Amino acid sequence: MKIAAISDIHGNLAALDAVLADITRRGIECVVNLGDILSGGLFPAETADRLMKLNISTIRGNHERQILEQARDRMGLSDRHAAANLRPDHLAWIAALPETMQISDDILLVHGTPDSDLVYFLETVTEDGLRAATRDEIVERTGAVSASLILCGHTHVPRIVRLDDGRLIVNPGSVGLQAYDDDQPFPHIVETGSPHARYAIATMTNGTWSAELCAVEYDWEQAARDAEVNGRTDWAKALRTGRV
Repeated sequence: MKIAAISDIHGNLAALDAVLADITRRGIECVVNLGDILSGGLFPAETADRLMKLNISTIRGNHERQILEQARDRMGLSDRHAAANLRPDHLAWIAALPETMQISDDILLVHGTPDSDLVYFLETVTEDGLRAATRDEIVERTGAVSASLILCGHTHVPRIVRLDDGRLIVNPGSVGLQAYDDDQPFPHIVETGSPHARYAIATMTNGTWSAELCAVEYDWEQAARDAEVNGRTDWAKALRTGRV
């Protein structure tokens, strides 16, 4: 059994199409989407249209929640751009998405952690910035989840961690944005260092899950220009370089 996990598309339709084409080329039929789908500086409505037609297993991320719950004048630039461009049917679609999803006894989809769409699972933010989470931190965040494969997103950092009890936690990285900065809970930056679109493939072999992290080329220069047209020079740099 093979599963392709995508996450954090952030309205980057060109990156999404490149990733979906790579998944199809590999013959993988099961695709799951881990949230933060539309917000950003690019094409939220067009991305929603593409995914709604595919009808793949999808959960919401913190940005979907924020679009639904926050007043427009309190939104950040990325959510505001999405909210201004989404139709009522798009909003109804994201409103119907669950926060987490158990797609079998073995597989759990979460955006951040099983308990939060904002907490980083495999990374930790301190006053000194971002670092890889310790094994004890990951075990605590995993809690009593019994699934042997946990797929998470949110941080945009591709990473695979196997716990001592065999549970595998996979963050596929971001399809659509390879670098960003944030000020919560402390100021920090996240960078992959390349502009490639990211996703992951999880494979079950003889009762054990393994995972592969994938990087896909697409026309990130055009995506950066599109971001610039929308006034997002910060996005343009991240899209071109994978750096803040």
